[in-house]
Amino acid sequence: MQEAEKETQRLHPWVAEGLQKVRAGISIMGLEEGWKHYLDTILLAEKLGFDSYWLPDHPMFSPDFGTNLAALAVTTSTIRLGTLVSCVFYRNPVVLARIAADIDRLSGGRFILGLGIGDIPFEFSQMGIPFLSTKERQRALEETIQVLKGIWGTEPFTYKGKYVQVEQCSLPNGPVQQPHVPLLIAGGGERVTLRQVAQYADACNFGPHIWTGSASSIEDVVRKCNALGAHCETFKRPVDSVLRTHLTIPLVLGETTSAVDAKLAAIPPMTREMFRSGEVALTPAEAIEYYGVLVQAGMQYFIVAVSPGDVETMLLFGQHVLPALTMMVPSVGTQIRVN
Repeated sequence: MQEAEKETQRLHPWVAEGLQKVRAGISIMGLEEGWKHYLDTILLAEKLGFDSYWLPDHPMFSPDFGTNLAALAVTTSTIRLGTLVSCVFYRNPVVLARIAADIDRLSGGRFILGLGIGDIPFEFSQMGIPFLSTKERQRALEETIQVLKGIWGTEPFTYKGKYVQVEQCSLPNGPVQQPHVPLLIAGGGERVTLRQVAQYADACNFGPHIWTGSASSIEDVVRKCNALGAHCETFKRPVDSVLRTHLTIPLVLGETTSAVDAKLAAIPPMTREMFRSGEVALTPAEAIEYYGVLVQAGMQYFIVAVSPGDVETMLLFGQHVLPALTMMVPSVGTQIRVN
């Protein structure tokens, strides 16, 4: 087994925290109106007790994650900062390792690197990057992870893969976190993606939207958690060394059912149709029940994506839902069932 793979057998401190209590992070679906408003929103999330803030990596549609998370690293204090997710084709892996290490150092060890294979062909086309087959993109993801962990190490690292090559590469001033920056692999594919999570990553991430794994029912969630457990057994890895994270995109909360309906009606029809498969629209009491069932199904960590300007949803989640979640006990063990 390569050294990079051996490292994943260790329980990352960020993951270990998830064995004791349920946590949640926040993401904003789109551009905020100016840096001050953006920063104020993240500082509010930090004050509300969110564990993390997540920024997507779509250079054609959203701010550069490296620039923005580096700025947040020095203007926030406790909230973790992550990518959901960074496409491995958009940057040379050495550059990606450098950016990740710098954000981790600037934040004092609060960075999480979420990785994916990309899923928007025309974005690849706009950037002049070939959109390879799913199998090829998955292979490139594995090679990128091996390079990341290799050059975050202490010795010069050489790797000659089909898609990624480095020669005697070392990275001075690497990340603060040990054994490495925690890695999250997004997607719910039970045969390949969750196998890659078990083999290489510290966290998985899936949810009901078709882009995030189509885990639309509790049965889907349980099946995927158990598939991950089976892959962990294959690699002789404790299943609870992988944090099971769930993405809601979008989450819409209102104090009453009529308030929820009004917020949904205000969403532009095209936008709502785009995200309909992942839409969760509830009152706070309903949300506590919804996420409580997901905890029973095996999820340990929730990432909620809200529309730009929907501060109310973040407030309602932070003030009502998050305190209830932190009182719940995460499921542990390899085989998960729902009553």
